[in-house]
Amino acid sequence: MFQDKTIVCKDCGQEFIFTASEQEFFAEKGFENEPQRCKPCRDARKANSGRGSRGERQMFDAVCSSCGKPCKVPFEPRGDRPVYCSDCFRR
Repeated sequence: MFQDKTIVCKDCGQEFIFTASEQEFFAEKGFENEPQRCKPCRDARKANSGRGSRGERQMFDAVCSSCGKPCKVPFEPRGDRPVYCSDCFRR
């Protein structure tokens, strides 16, 4: 039913084979689009997108609205809402 198909990678321009078994897998999963990138380019894209591994989260300095201690939070405080250190937030 499925036959190997040659596709040109949209990132690097190299040809790669979309095998019959890969096509069958795509059909079973309900994927309608063929792959557009070769395996090395897909892997590189995943590594750079942040989906594969988390980068360092930016932290902002703040003062806890409850206890007054300096703390760091993962969002930029706007001043119109209270900010809590991790200890006070857990309570």
